[in-house]
Amino acid sequence: MISLENLGPESKVFIFPSSRKFYKDELPVLERKGLMFCEDFRNTEIFFELRYGRFLVFIVSDATPLDLDQHNELIGFVQGLEKDFEIVLLDKVNVSFKQGEYIQMKEIPDFKKLIKNKGVSLKTVVFDHMINTKYEYENAWEMPAGQSWLSHFFK
Repeated sequence: MISLENLGPESKVFIFPSSRKFYKDELPVLERKGLMFCEDFRNTEIFFELRYGRFLVFIVSDATPLDLDQHNELIGFVQGLEKDFEIVLLDKVNVSFKQGEYIQMKEIPDFKKLIKNKGVSLKTVVFDHMINTKYEYENAWEMPAGQSWLSHFFK
């Protein structure tokens, strides 16, 4: 494991949004499993965090990128978590956004309904799970909907 501060701006980011908030008793189990998983990647500088009790975040140094087998191991690990915790982590198409102090996830048609009914606005903070680098993670993962790829739904 490596600290976030020691990773370069071009380090590769993998974000897996959970279909529900993790329960309080699940958080330490997930944290432990994530850290143990990362320890198995010898000669790879990798960072892991569980963000907002809702997102699994892995960042791999651009100096030690994952090879195909390691990438497949990562996806297999996440699929195992989906099964163990009865959640969905590999669906990045749904919209995750802040609603007050809570993180919500909606399918795009439901998010469009929220826009129509004024349940969200251009200022609503949304998460872009398609970002690729540490720089983007730190600067563009969370942004107002009006500045995101979702902005065209508000027109």
